[in-house]
Amino acid sequence: MSESGDNNDYEAGSEVKDSVKMSDTGDNNDDYADSEVKQSSAAPAAADSGNNQDAAILTALIAFCGIVTVTCLAGSIALGYKSANTNTSADYKPNAVQPSFSVNAGSMIFAADKPFEGQNPCEGKKLTGPDWDNVECVVNAITSVGPQSGANVTKGYKGEMSVDHGPLTTPYWQNGMCPVNVHWHLGAEHYSLGQYDEKGTGPEFLSVGGDRRALAEADDQVRSGYKCQYYNPDEARFNKKYVWEHCVNMLVGETYEVHWPHSSLGDCGTPNQYQEPFYDGVFCHTDRLVAGKGVHEQIGVQAQVFTIVNDESYYYPDLIRGMIVDGEMGADVAKYTGSTTGTSRSNSICSKYSPITWQVDRTCHLISASSFDKMCADMKAQRDDMSKDLYAHGSRELVADFLAANNGERRHLETMYLSDPNAKKHD
Repeated sequence: MSESGDNNDYEAGSEVKDSVKMSDTGDNNDDYADSEVKQSSAAPAAADSGNNQDAAILTALIAFCGIVTVTCLAGSIALGYKSANTNTSADYKPNAVQPSFSVNAGSMIFAADKPFEGQNPCEGKKLTGPDWDNVECVVNAITSVGPQSGANVTKGYKGEMSVDHGPLTTPYWQNGMCPVNVHWHLGAEHYSLGQYDEKGTGPEFLSVGGDRRALAEADDQVRSGYKCQYYNPDEARFNKKYVWEHCVNMLVGETYEVHWPHSSLGDCGTPNQYQEPFYDGVFCHTDRLVAGKGVHEQIGVQAQVFTIVNDESYYYPDLIRGMIVDGEMGADVAKYTGSTTGTSRSNSICSKYSPITWQVDRTCHLISASSFDKMCADMKAQRDDMSKDLYAHGSRELVADFLAANNGERRHLETMYLSDPNAKKHD
């Protein structure tokens, strides 16, 4: 190992000597060396000049980016200020260029654009003619029609008309049915003791059967039904004005019964699902009627009663889709068979569209005005024109016991009045 070290020393000495020899080989090498020194001394100056140019370019870029950033920020602030002072105004109206957005008093934006135009296979599908026209309920002392609606849905009530069928007791969607329309009535057409009955009140103090204008610009009157018992004129949520953008002639504090007709014959899952009149949606595809199944197993209505408040804590965004089933909402539901309703029917003139299933929430609920306005915006966004359902329709008089089906709960009305001696009997 020591010998190897000596050899390394020798090799290193030789390299040193060789390098000395190369430095003494002639003037040409000296000139070459001098030129390298001169070039190396000039390099820092060139580098300094390049660095200065790069720094200048970088500074200019930073300044440009800063100007752009400030400009964009200022534009965003200006745009936001403009939006806050225009699009959120209750007076804002869309034009042909802007999307059709409207804003309600709750500062929520509801779109009301319709889908692209297309063929409507449900148009004109309502069944009409003598077989479907309203008829006298009793002919020659014999009841000539099927069970009628809206009936008493108080838990325990039993109608007097004997029928050989029962209502659907499972959710409609489990029976291949979809909602084909939504509309509502002034007051409740149904009757639920202690919930919506003759003791309820509202902002207009209309008695049951009282009339009010259907539309501000119209002369026709609509009949008022039963009211819920929530209304309190001393609470702001019942009398604070709401700026309606989509629904027509609606009142905060008022009671409305919402109906969602369902059908397995509808154009479900398409832009043509929702129709006005609702009959077009209900009978859109009559070829789909299933033999051996009753009509009441393929056509039905959901009903839910609300008092409107100007309070966003009661907002629900999808009222067009059907009865709200959440907690106490949709928990206590009466199920029976009946008919179509409306003020063209009474206890002397009846509907031939019977029997159909009814599923009615017995409980009255509070809901925000904006929930209804959102629903009306959604209705405007349907392919079919639903403008005739953007306001409340009149309420039919309560169905008499002899026209109400006996396939509901099994306790007679008299029993519940015995449990509440102060309650008034309804007509």
